Amino acid sequence: MPQNFDVFVIGGGINGAGIARDAVGRGLNVGLCERADFANATSSASSKLIHGGLRYLEHYEFKLVAEALAERERLLAIAPHIAWPMRFVLPHEQHLRPAWMLRAGLFLYDHLHLAYGVRRSLPSSHSVQFSPAHSPLQARLLRGFEYSDAWVDDARLTVLNVMDAAQRGAQIFARTEFLNATHDGTLWNLTLKDAAQTFTVQTRTVVNAAGPWVKQVANQNQLVTKDRVQLVKGCHIIVPRQYAGEQAYILQQPDGRIVFIIPYEQHFTLIGTTDVRVGMDELNYAMTPSDVEVDYLLAAANRYLAKPVAKNSIIHSYAGVRPLYDDGSDNPSETTRDYTLKLHQNWLDIFGGKITTYRYLAQEAVDKLRPALSHMGKHWSATAPLPGGDIGNFEVFFTELSKQYPLHHTAWLRSAAHRHGSNIHQWLSRDLGEDLGGGLMQAEADYLQAHEWAYTLDDMMWRRTKCGLHAKAMAHITVSQ
Repeated sequence: MPQNFDVFVIGGGINGAGIARDAVGRGLNVGLCERADFANATSSASSKLIHGGLRYLEHYEFKLVAEALAERERLLAIAPHIAWPMRFVLPHEQHLRPAWMLRAGLFLYDHLHLAYGVRRSLPSSHSVQFSPAHSPLQARLLRGFEYSDAWVDDARLTVLNVMDAAQRGAQIFARTEFLNATHDGTLWNLTLKDAAQTFTVQTRTVVNAAGPWVKQVANQNQLVTKDRVQLVKGCHIIVPRQYAGEQAYILQQPDGRIVFIIPYEQHFTLIGTTDVRVGMDELNYAMTPSDVEVDYLLAAANRYLAKPVAKNSIIHSYAGVRPLYDDGSDNPSETTRDYTLKLHQNWLDIFGGKITTYRYLAQEAVDKLRPALSHMGKHWSATAPLPGGDIGNFEVFFTELSKQYPLHHTAWLRSAAHRHGSNIHQWLSRDLGEDLGGGLMQAEADYLQAHEWAYTLDDMMWRRTKCGLHAKAMAHITVSQ
């Protein structure tokens, strides 16, 4: 017999995961399928930032920025183990954007969140002077601005939303592909396929959160949609740590874009991102950075850093594709990053969106389904901690954890605590077993497999943890020597 749902979500990226969590928390019967691993594509290939999008102010996207800044505060509160504040330094280049424009933009950035009734917990922006003796920047750069945003582990944010959805009663179909859908006048009949069988489920409503594949999935039902998606590729490179300090840098480029340089995983620096339009026929190849894009990022960083970044110092690179709603813009950088929700016959297509605003998008998406699901409950997700996030202040939590487990190396314990928060006790108190590489212990791997749908080494080493990067860095150093 077909299984019956109120809401069935296609796609296990951050939007799909957030929608499943929101819907089940409102008392709805929810299913979610993902054909690969959760956060397998775009949702693990971001710049790892919770931010309002300072540059979007130039395009007058005030609503998007205000919404994102409000969500930044909420995410810092519900996921303090995987998200934390970060200061950003913006060097001033007079020939690119005048100082008055930057000051005005930062003033708005400091206050737009108030439009959503959310108080700011982060320090305000201010001007800074650079000392050549203490700055990693070139000596010609003497002044700039500093402001607040935040960092997040994007892949863990996704899987924690899936975990929360499952714990609240959602049925999760991991590594299960959506094949097609038909509507019988009342219910949608979805054909799904996992490793063992092809089967059918029935649902009153469908949410298509397939990310870059949103149009492809939409075409596999009996409806005809004229909505178009614009695929924009973003690449990042990871190199050894380039400077001391925990501040990130936001660098203006001659083409009007900005590039981030971000401290990453204690020992590394993350540089990104690019904006390159790609076609659907290129999608399977777009997850790998091209030489042109890598060279662009190196040139962007080396316009500002006193010590140039060499291409042979790159330890790892990755790319993701943003599924933006096609608003007719010719310039990929100017295409709106806001999301668009399109509802037809209880089938909802999700276009666009940002990691930062995923929770608000999910809430609005479920609201869209209310005419068909009038029994749904009220909004609830803004203050409910994600799994492991019931720890309050992370530093206080970590201090107590260090006392409880004094024999573990501090840096390793901190990384594990950031990944799991209060859930760390479910495996840390056991015999840890052998190191599988990069600090991934057998006990943690067993936990990831049992509770987080991590079935392959890539799932564990690159998405549930970043131990793959640490293992790759050791190999890179060995080869270089």
